[in-house]
Amino acid sequence: MTNFAAASYYLPHQAPMVLIDHILQITDELAEATVEITKEGILAPFLNDQNQLPAWFMIEMMAQTIGVWRGQRAGNDIKLGLLLGVRGFTSKYPSYPLASVLKITVQLLLQDVRLASFDCQLTIADEIVAQAKLTVYQPSDQEIKQLIK
Repeated sequence: MTNFAAASYYLPHQAPMVLIDHILQITDELAEATVEITKEGILAPFLNDQNQLPAWFMIEMMAQTIGVWRGQRAGNDIKLGLLLGVRGFTSKYPSYPLASVLKITVQLLLQDVRLASFDCQLTIADEIVAQAKLTVYQPSDQEIKQLIK
C-alpha cells in the first residue's frame, strides 16, 4: 500500500475546512479517502446538536476527494477548484452518527482540459450510503482573480 500525505497537502484548504482524514488510493481515474466522525476529529466543528454530521456534508467530502485526486497530479502547483454541479445526490440517512467511518470514492467519468465529471459514493462498511455525480472546473489564474475581485 502506498503512503500518501495528509489531505491538506493536496488541497488549497486549511483546518477546519479539510473534511477528510486519510487518503487510501489515487490512480489515473480514481481516488479513495476516509474520515471517521468523532467528537475530537476534523468533523467535530460541524456536528449538529445530536452529535451527528448532516448528510449535505457528504457533497463537500466528495468534492475534496476530487481535489485530492487533482492535487496529487499538480505536484507543488495546487490551485483552487470549483464545484459546478451536483446531479442525483442521494443519502440513505439525513445525518450520520458518531463512530461512523465514511469511505469516499470518486471515479473519473469525463475530463477535458479544465472540466471534469466524477461518479462519487460514500460507503460505511461496504454499504453505499450516499452517491452523486459531481462536475468540477479548474479555473485559470486570471479567472480566479476575476472571481475574487
